Amino acid sequence: MSNAKTKARSAARLAAVQALYQFDMEKTELRFLLDEFHMHRLGAEIEDVEYLAADVAFFDDVVKGVAVRRDEIDALITAKLAQGWSVTRLDKTMLQILRAGTYELLARPDVTIGTVINEYLDVAHAFFDAREAKFVNGVLDGVAKDVR
Repeated sequence: MSNAKTKARSAARLAAVQALYQFDMEKTELRFLLDEFHMHRLGAEIEDVEYLAADVAFFDDVVKGVAVRRDEIDALITAKLAQGWSVTRLDKTMLQILRAGTYELLARPDVTIGTVINEYLDVAHAFFDAREAKFVNGVLDGVAKDVR
């Protein structure tokens, strides 16, 4: 895969996590949320911050896929959490990172396990410290063993 395509997919993953967070918190209808990201976020400049051009089709697939398969995804994540924990106890951003990564592991066999885990580790590092990133690694690795 070309470097430009790799960067576009990385940008799509980060944007997908942000969109899923907004979807979860604000309960925005999915089509309006996608439109907002297409028109104003993906590849845009907001408050002097230039957002990288993202692979829009990939972004849409991850966001829509998580929305449609959320219960299945949450069950897979819950199975990897410590006893007594559920997805409702997770940090909201962390949950969206895990959901997006789990969706890719489930539905995108064209993307290697290592790529999925590494990409979402990078997203985790954008929001959290090393301890939380290790948690993302452990959960996604466990999910990958179950679904691939």
